[in-house]
Amino acid sequence: MSIQYPQVLDLDEDNQNFFRQLNTNDEKIRFITLMHIAEEEREELLPWLHYALQHDPAVIVRQEAAKRLEGWEDPASLQALANALNDDSMMVVDAATHSLSEVKNPESAKILAAYLDSNDSMVKIAILRALKPLRSIASYDRILQHTQHRDIHVRREAVSALSWLQQQQAVDILADIAQNDIDQETRRIATGGLSYTQQISTQVSIALESALHAPDWQLRVEAALTIGKLRATALEQALLPLLLDPYWQVRIAVTRSLGLLKSRLALEGLAENFKHEISNLRKEVALALGEIGGEQSMQLLRDHEQDPDPEVRKAIRIGLDQIREYAHAT
Repeated sequence: MSIQYPQVLDLDEDNQNFFRQLNTNDEKIRFITLMHIAEEEREELLPWLHYALQHDPAVIVRQEAAKRLEGWEDPASLQALANALNDDSMMVVDAATHSLSEVKNPESAKILAAYLDSNDSMVKIAILRALKPLRSIASYDRILQHTQHRDIHVRREAVSALSWLQQQQAVDILADIAQNDIDQETRRIATGGLSYTQQISTQVSIALESALHAPDWQLRVEAALTIGKLRATALEQALLPLLLDPYWQVRIAVTRSLGLLKSRLALEGLAENFKHEISNLRKEVALALGEIGGEQSMQLLRDHEQDPDPEVRKAIRIGLDQIREYAHAT
């Protein structure tokens, strides 16, 4: 086996030792040496990390190089990590994927987006995941085209990244995906992505109401939460039946949103949920009643002041205080 790590300029004595150790046939020595090199945090030594990631025959060395390149956002480091997504070892791929997910500089998106041209779904997924927090508008078109990808995992990441861009031009696209994609998780991601819209269009309303009736309870949760975030009062009536949803998780989301909508129409259903065995649901009911306010809400809260759960009792006190403060202010 021939190891040929490259020379770097102006090596001092310690670095000369590193160079000799990197070019040994013992992978454990190369691994430990690479750790020491990374701890130096010197840009001029990065070529050794790049070489290790791309050419070292030992998986543990390539994996360590991928881990140690986290935080470096120079073009060569980003390219080395992106190329490592094609590594034969999933341990290396996972390490490179994680390091790319920690990229912070939006300018890095210019380099990473080019790798979406890969035919490998795993590469696309990792790059889309890395692009998401960068929110690079320049990547909009590349991300958008992947929202129709045949691989559902690619679609999920693309829809998530598109949502994070928070572009009004993408709202109707997300609404269409939320209503029509065959994958329930993709629909859920798109539904949550609608929460940033500044204008609730007819298409958005239709998509959200459709999601409330989805067979997947997690999609119903997402739709209910999104309606609350948008303060979509036009969908108040559509939420009310879900106060009796067979899944308590859905009831919690619906209760929270009806509170945000200050829905007096929800009082009867909320009163029923105050008797539910799940304490987290009873707590949400108390907080929602505080948001809704009024004499009827106050009476419901008083009726349950002796709830057996301390967190519910605390929420009841918060709800009562909120109603009193509002009454005092007006």
